[in-house]
Amino acid sequence: MQSSLIGKIEKARRYAEEPGRIKFHEFTVEFHGEHNSYTVSYKERKWHCTCHFFSQWKLCSHTMALQQILAKMLPKEALTSPTTTTASTPHSPELTA
Repeated sequence: MQSSLIGKIEKARRYAEEPGRIKFHEFTVEFHGEHNSYTVSYKERKWHCTCHFFSQWKLCSHTMALQQILAKMLPKEALTSPTTTTASTPHSPELTA
């Protein structure tokens, strides 16, 4: 194998260990929930989900799960939801009263 390719493979491994280097601005995923599959997206600094709960609350278990999974790779504004406090962490959002 060429040494330049070996160097790129090693660099890729280092990058993979540092997810904070990556910031998502927009994405769409298919989320397989317990009962159905839903389309979840983050676009124009807002979360979207096709589940019924999201249409009423503007957050849901699908968006909160992605916030936790991708916490190190999302912009700060993507880690908060309309009902989370600013003191919340992405791993344990607290609902305001």
